[in-house]
Amino acid sequence: MPTNPVLVVHGGAWAIPDEMVEAHLNGVRNATAAGWRLLERGGSALDAVEEAVVVMEDDETFDAGRGSFLNRDGKVQLDAFIMDGATLRGGGVGCVERLRNPVRAARKILSDSTHVYFVAEGAERFAEEHGIALCRNEDLIIPREIERLREYQSHMEEHRADLFAPTISHDTVGAVALDRDGKIAASTSTGGTLNKDPGRLGDSSLIGCGCYADNASAAASTTGWGEPIMKLVLAKWAADRVGSGSLPEWVAKEAMNYLKQRVNGHGGIILLDAEGRFGIAHNTPRMAWSFQTVHRKDAGIEK
Repeated sequence: MPTNPVLVVHGGAWAIPDEMVEAHLNGVRNATAAGWRLLERGGSALDAVEEAVVVMEDDETFDAGRGSFLNRDGKVQLDAFIMDGATLRGGGVGCVERLRNPVRAARKILSDSTHVYFVAEGAERFAEEHGIALCRNEDLIIPREIERLREYQSHMEEHRADLFAPTISHDTVGAVALDRDGKIAASTSTGGTLNKDPGRLGDSSLIGCGCYADNASAAASTTGWGEPIMKLVLAKWAADRVGSGSLPEWVAKEAMNYLKQRVNGHGGIILLDAEGRFGIAHNTPRMAWSFQTVHRKDAGIEK
């Protein structure tokens, strides 16, 4: 018997300023619309999360794809992961500099490789060998981010303590989906943190940390300060609790409390099980989110 599809997306959890609220809402709504078009005509959860994330990678509002934060050397370095809850297959890329849509390469790894993870030049080579065009790193850089990095580096000592504060942008993007066949999937994509050391990986593209999917438990995608999320393997932690019988709505809130209390971390999470129940939670002032089911759709910044 067919399952009613569900799609949930996030576009970052931090103190999103009032003047940026509309851009964030438009971005997550557009991403949801793209993924939903696939789901409602019988497409897979994997296809839906990939398409939703691509839309946000292409939207300069978010810290993913073009318009991402620059690292210490003034370059964009991107990470992404995608996971199939039915098979536990996953694909991830880290520290790529010449891919407009790293989630596309992640999906190719999931479908075409015996490996799970590729980084840097090896990831770009794999992508190119599998029909994904490379771009120049300069094509991913926008003036807003050049100025942001310049301002940060010129006041380094003042900013250092605040770099991971909730007031600093954490616009990592992600999506979780359930399709008509009852399969779930998750994906997360990011440009990382401002002025990060070259080669730094955050939680987003690490299996079980920023992204996880298992039909026996749940699909999860996180956003926020990556290092604390990694320490708790938070996406897997949350999925396991759903698998033990807890509702995603409650587990999402519990995960944010755990993140804060255990390692003083902050961020947000979206969580979805194979029955279509989902949770959205954050412990930052705001989080951009959107969802759609056959009966309802909504988007917001605060919840």
